Amino acid sequence: QVQLVESGGGLVQPGGSLRLSCAASGSIFSINAMGWYRQAPGKQRELVAAITSGGSTNYADSVKGRFTISRDNAKNTVYLQMNSLKPEDTAVYYCNADLWAMGVMTPLGYWGQGTQVTVSS
Repeated sequence: QVQLVESGGGLVQPGGSLRLSCAASGSIFSINAMGWYRQAPGKQRELVAAITSGGSTNYADSVKGRFTISRDNAKNTVYLQMNSLKPEDTAVYYCNADLWAMGVMTPLGYWGQGTQVTVSS
């Protein structure tokens, strides 16, 4: 059984900052890439940022220079530092991990339950 639990969402004013965390737990052998996605009302889920096990990162153009993804491999945790937030960043943010679970012969993608981020004055 593998779980991804997100935390850190909330309401923030434009220009403010939030830090999201996502911890993976359970019968995990190893984790490949981890990432953050978001879904705004009426829109498709989109990739925000991703990070490999070696630390390589990629970002959506809309968040480059404002968001930073990082991970702590010892804690199976990925973070998203969000600065200079804009109203258009409002969405439910989902954590994703591509990982090898114990006893499973292929890596699979797992999702967290989502955390709401609202940017509004």
